[in-house]
Amino acid sequence: MHSIEINNKERLKSANKIIRITIILNVLLTIFKLGIGYIGNSTAIIADGLHSASDMITSIGVIIGMFFATKPRDEKHQYGHEKAESIAGFLLAAILTLTGLNIGFSSIKMIFMHNYQVPHMYTAIIAFISILVKEYQFRITKSAAEKLNSNALMSDAWHHRSDALSSIAVLFGIVGAMMGYGFLDPLAGIIVSIIVVRIGITILLVALDELMDAAIDQEKMDTVKKEIEKIEGVKSVNEFRGRKHGSKAYVDIKICVDPLISVYMGHNIGEKAEKLILSKIDNAKEVIVHIDPCIGEKCYQNCKNTRE
Repeated sequence: MHSIEINNKERLKSANKIIRITIILNVLLTIFKLGIGYIGNSTAIIADGLHSASDMITSIGVIIGMFFATKPRDEKHQYGHEKAESIAGFLLAAILTLTGLNIGFSSIKMIFMHNYQVPHMYTAIIAFISILVKEYQFRITKSAAEKLNSNALMSDAWHHRSDALSSIAVLFGIVGAMMGYGFLDPLAGIIVSIIVVRIGITILLVALDELMDAAIDQEKMDTVKKEIEKIEGVKSVNEFRGRKHGSKAYVDIKICVDPLISVYMGHNIGEKAEKLILSKIDNAKEVIVHIDPCIGEKCYQNCKNTRE
C-alpha cells in the first residue's frame, strides 16, 4: 500500500479516536444542560445545551470531511481529495462565526428587552462542570489538530473553546443574576461573541488559503532552497515554489545542471533534490523536479571547469 494512503488512514484513525471522546462528552453535557436548565429555570443553560448539541454536529462534519480526504486519487480527482478536509474546515469555521454572531445578537436583545431571569444555584454548578469538560475537549482536539496538520480538526477544537467561553458567560450571568445584577449575563455574552467571531474568521481565512492553493511558508522554502543548492551537480535553482493542498503540499522546482552530463546523471540529481524536499517540508505529498541545462557563456565555462 502507498505510504500516503497509510499516512491518511493513520490520520483518520487518530482523528476518529479524539472525536469519539468529544461526541460522548457532548451527548452527556447536552442531556444534563437541557434537563437542569429546564428544571432550574435557566434559559442560558438551555441555550448552552443547544450549543453543546451543535458541537456534536460539527464533530461529525469533521469526520466526514477527513474521511473523504483520505480517499486515494482517481480519474476525476487526479491530485487526491485532501481539499475535502479544507472544505469541512471552511464550513465549520463559518458555523463558528455564525454561532458567535448569534450569541452577540441574543445578548444585545436581552439587554434592550431587560429579559433577565434568576436561575437556581445548581445551574451554576452545571455551568462550571461544562467549562472544565469543554476546555478538556478543546485541549485534546487542538493537540490532535496540530499533530495531524488538520484545519478542520482545529476548527472543531475552537468550537469547543467557544462553548467553554459560552459556559463562562453563563456562569458569570447566573452568579450575577443571583446577586441582583441580571444585566451581567448578556454583557458577558457580548464579550464572548466578539472572541468567538474573531476566532471563526481567523480559521475561515486559513481554510480559504488552503482552498486557493496558498504558498508554503516562505522562510521554510528559502532554507530548503539553500540546502538544494549544495547538492553536487546543482548549478542553481531557477524556480522553487510550493502550494497547500488541504493538509498536504505540492512542490515544484526547476534545477539548473551541466548541459553535457547524461540524462541518468541529471535524473539522479533530481532524485536527490526530491528526497531532500520530502524530508524537509512537512506534509509534502508530491515533488515535481524539472531539470534545466545551465546555458550561457559564464555558466557553461563553470560547468566545463567542474568536469575537468
